[in-house]
Amino acid sequence: MTNEPLLLTRRDPARNMARFYVLTVEPDLFDGAALTRNWGRIGTKGPFRIDLFGSRQEAERRYLALVRSKVKRGYQQKAEIG
Repeated sequence: MTNEPLLLTRRDPARNMARFYVLTVEPDLFDGAALTRNWGRIGTKGPFRIDLFGSRQEAERRYLALVRSKVKRGYQQKAEIG
């Protein structure tokens, strides 16, 4: 897995829905890993959250669980942003 951000989007014009969800796993300063998340309506900054984990493997497990959850809700991977 790379440190590149993953962009997921969900659009439903009938419901006036245009959402984004960005995830990335990055090393932290203490030999652990940080899972960063940013989400909201497309065109806005949206909230930003950082979750710290003791190892990269733990962060990647949570990352994959979030991706699966978002895909189940209708989000689609558009591109990696960088």
